[in-house]
Amino acid sequence: MRLTNQAIGALMMALQKSLMEQSDIVPLLTEMDFQVDPEDKNQDTLLILNPPVVSLDNVTPPFTIEETEENTDA
Repeated sequence: MRLTNQAIGALMMALQKSLMEQSDIVPLLTEMDFQVDPEDKNQDTLLILNPPVVSLDNVTPPFTIEETEENTDA
């Protein structure tokens, strides 16, 4: 059994979400619903039906691109 690119992306988003929120990834993984990809003739790849949603609301980056460019110009 293999993961589709969609499933790999969903797992990566779950990891990113848990890192951004500094939370445990296990609840995100246990809530995921998997399905065999109906387009796969071998029926050996998985899709994730409910990938996590990552929101950037209320997230402040530690720096901005403008700040970085200003530092390299000096």
